[in-house]
Amino acid sequence: MNPVRSAKRCALAVMLCLTWVLGAGPAARSTSAPDDAKPPEQQAGAVGPVTVAGARAQAKLLHQVYAATLEVMHHHFFKRDRSVLPARALEDVFAELDRGAHIKAAWISVNTKPMSIHHEPRTPFEQQAAKAIAAGKGEFELVENGVYQRAGAIPLGAGCISCHTGFFSKTPQTQRFAGLVIRIPLNDK
Repeated sequence: MNPVRSAKRCALAVMLCLTWVLGAGPAARSTSAPDDAKPPEQQAGAVGPVTVAGARAQAKLLHQVYAATLEVMHHHFFKRDRSVLPARALEDVFAELDRGAHIKAAWISVNTKPMSIHHEPRTPFEQQAAKAIAAGKGEFELVENGVYQRAGAIPLGAGCISCHTGFFSKTPQTQRFAGLVIRIPLNDK
């Protein structure tokens, strides 16, 4: 099977799981109260702005899903001579989530060189997050201008280190990280 096609199918499966987990699937509907009587973050199929607590829970879940998907894609689909890098393939998943759920996600470099010019921490939030993660914090969050922002650490394993650091024959003395930034619009009315 084509590794790129397999990676895209894996990404689609992740999207379907996210839809179900975040409450958009029919199995997630509750018979206890009508949806319009519940806060937006508890409504089935809610994809718009949510409260800070709802955004925090979703961001932590999304971080887990993205990190796990990245690991699985590395294990099953990464072939140096013919495949798309898993982190790059996930950027397509990020774009789909942005279109469908208005949740933005992006990679940032933390204590390694950026693998793309788009991964350089640019905003004040991303710069603060990169510093916090490099200092050993697993996550960094900020609520600002109606948006919940969370950055979580993505540990770089032995297979990642050679490309991200240029250490092809030895492992760096300190743990290396990338960061995953998730931004969710809020509705704290």
